[in-house]
Amino acid sequence: MELSDTPARSLDKFIEDNLLPDTPFRRNVREAIHIISSFLKERCFRDPDEGVRVSKVVKGGSSGKGTTLRGRSDADLVVFLSPLTSFQKQLEHRGEFIKEIRRQLEACQREKYFKFKVKFEIQTFERPRALSFTLMSPVWPQEGVEFDVLPAFDALGQWSGDGKPDPDIYVRLIRECEWLGKEGEFSPCFTELQRAFLRRRPTKVKSLIRLVKCWYQQCKEKLGKPLPAQYALELLTVYAWEHGSGETEFSTAQGFRTVLELVLEYERLCIFWEKYYGFENASISKYLTKQIKRRRPVILDPADPTGNVAGESQLAWQRLAQEAFTWLSYPCFRNWDESAVRAWNVPPEAGSSLEAWAGSGSPFCSFQQHHKVSHSFSSHQDT
Repeated sequence: MELSDTPARSLDKFIEDNLLPDTPFRRNVREAIHIISSFLKERCFRDPDEGVRVSKVVKGGSSGKGTTLRGRSDADLVVFLSPLTSFQKQLEHRGEFIKEIRRQLEACQREKYFKFKVKFEIQTFERPRALSFTLMSPVWPQEGVEFDVLPAFDALGQWSGDGKPDPDIYVRLIRECEWLGKEGEFSPCFTELQRAFLRRRPTKVKSLIRLVKCWYQQCKEKLGKPLPAQYALELLTVYAWEHGSGETEFSTAQGFRTVLELVLEYERLCIFWEKYYGFENASISKYLTKQIKRRRPVILDPADPTGNVAGESQLAWQRLAQEAFTWLSYPCFRNWDESAVRAWNVPPEAGSSLEAWAGSGSPFCSFQQHHKVSHSFSSHQDT
């Protein structure tokens, strides 16, 4: 059954049957990640005369966060290299390391160091942030595991995994980003924080994220570009759960509907977290205040205050909102008695009171006012 035809009461079963990775899939992805991680740590930079040391390799992407979709295997591997001692040096020299990693991978293929085939993606940027390729094996049922390998500056150092990093790290990040004009450029340096932020969520929250990602991928296949970044939808899902439920057990249909209704409110979204940075430090506080006054939507990366993952394209959000409006009339938002699933009461702006949110009118009314939805289009609106 397609997602759009799945009744609200069956969404959990849809996730289990269609979206959760099965054991062979997880095993193959885990094997692929081990192969490339070992290559980066043990083979790629092994010449002592080069003076390059790998301090650590961190798994990011959906594999690192625990939100992988069945059949969609992608892994970000951030390799922290000793010569990259600042954000500026990362910007200036990562291209050299991307070329070297590719050269070493090609050498491994020629020497039959791998029992796998590496297929490189065509680089479309003059100065790419990552080396993109697919690792393939004839014994894997899927078409391969897609990798992005990103050389980065180890800004966090030996972060313990708990609490906030030293605020001086963010002061330095903000200063260099503003000077270089590269806000959001250095998010790979904070992959460990991004991963921890999502991975520690309850299992059902990660299942809800998978469902939203499935919906997003269907929108992407139908609409093409431009669309907001998928990471923005993942964070929007976490925000919806935090402010709407906060429980380990909840109605998946309610959570799903809440996310789509927040998409309708994109022109009011202002979302941020204070888990890893906050307003205690004067420099960070001044910068955050400027960030949350930006034109909406604003969804700040919880690991990187310089990154507004919502992007700057109003058109991208408008197109996604049109699709969300259509979906809200589908069976996945209908109860067994055909009544509409009710969304959680979640404000589109972090810090807004629930009373102000309740008095502002429904997301549907706001969406119609902003976009002048036609009578025929809005006839599917739930009441």
